[in-house]
Amino acid sequence: MKSGRSGNLIFYLLVLLSALGYFYFAYYLDRTNFYELIGLYTALFAFFILLFYRYSGDSKYLPVVALLLRIIFILALPNLSQDYYRFIWDGRMIWSGLNPYLFTPESFLLSGDLPFDGARELIDGMGGLSASNHSNYPPLNQLCFLIATGLSQGSILGSVVLMRLIIIGADIGTFFFGKKLLGAVNLPEDRIWLLLLNPFIIIELTGNLHFEGVMVFFLVYSLYLLHKGRLYWSAIAFACSVSVKLIPLMFLPLFIQRLKFKSFKYYGTAAMFLIISFLPFLSANFLDHFLGTIGLWFQKFEFNASLYYLAREIGYGFRGYNEIEIIGSYIPYVVIVVILFLTFFRDNRSTIKLIAGMVLALSIYFFTSTTVHPWYIATLLALSIFTRFRFPLAWSFVIMLSYWAYSQPEFQENQWLISLEYGLVFAWLLFELFGKKIYFDEGETPFRPG
Repeated sequence: MKSGRSGNLIFYLLVLLSALGYFYFAYYLDRTNFYELIGLYTALFAFFILLFYRYSGDSKYLPVVALLLRIIFILALPNLSQDYYRFIWDGRMIWSGLNPYLFTPESFLLSGDLPFDGARELIDGMGGLSASNHSNYPPLNQLCFLIATGLSQGSILGSVVLMRLIIIGADIGTFFFGKKLLGAVNLPEDRIWLLLLNPFIIIELTGNLHFEGVMVFFLVYSLYLLHKGRLYWSAIAFACSVSVKLIPLMFLPLFIQRLKFKSFKYYGTAAMFLIISFLPFLSANFLDHFLGTIGLWFQKFEFNASLYYLAREIGYGFRGYNEIEIIGSYIPYVVIVVILFLTFFRDNRSTIKLIAGMVLALSIYFFTSTTVHPWYIATLLALSIFTRFRFPLAWSFVIMLSYWAYSQPEFQENQWLISLEYGLVFAWLLFELFGKKIYFDEGETPFRPG
């Protein structure tokens, strides 16, 4: 902490203002009030930048602050997302002895045979889109749902509290191993606060119960173990990360240069443990339902996209209708080509260069996707702190502009705001890729060069 009475006063004032802001966000904010949301989030982001700029070198107080700001949300129901209703549904399904991958909530509603008490409330809460589709949450994520719902004895708030404690616990693990990895690759350990004090992470993960935080913990832990040469345990941790969210699967080809002939052992170990995690849910229809639901995100849904929206407009010009099914079918191939290029034509041998390749691969995936919900970029932000890239940090601020759609009765997006969001992100990325690196080198911390 900055020495002197004035330094202490500013620190406590920033913490107090942040705490008050998060308390209002958690218990009083309505997501349909876009201007209030953006105004409050901007203030919280400013407090975060000031805390990082002035006090990130102090390891004594900031862990307490980061934990305190998360605990503020402990009794709040998420107010920016209703996904938690689906999480509780899946957990209650497993607790009732039913496979959440085989039945849609809507199917029980149509049959009139609800599987457990309180099912109707959960279906109403999750909304028609979620209720009409099968679950696409991998097994370790389902385990989190099961633990939370099983111990809460049917209470929605109790389930929310327990899921929130799991996510906070994952953030503590990310803090511990993230600092270790930063130190191991000779980067400033205070970069961890770019992630853990960021209001985007606190609100979207702890506040709104998105389990990207658990995935990030296992991914960071896996990278730390990989750096230390503990390949077997790294592969298991990587499999756990994929078993929370499937996104890390795209990174596996990038490991080839680093692992060389040990790649087979690493991939085999990860595959074995991933398959083991799916075994309790395997059935004749499991794969069709699971992959079919994932495919919907490419060919049916669209939200906060960038390059896809440009392709869509071109399609309108030629065909006169939305070609999401055609365009969406090509997106996985584009991503695969980019990842293969990064795998074989880029140096990924060091840990930092490997993670930088992961940042680029994930960025291309998001830039070409038809759907980019705000919480998706948590993984990108987490990886970026181990690299020179800071455009994910900027994105973690401007991506909240996408919440305009939630303030509209017809869930209508504002293309001007989407253009502003991605214009700033692309400009920052292009500068970092091709501009003069005048603001910080690999071993320096942004906002405090030198």
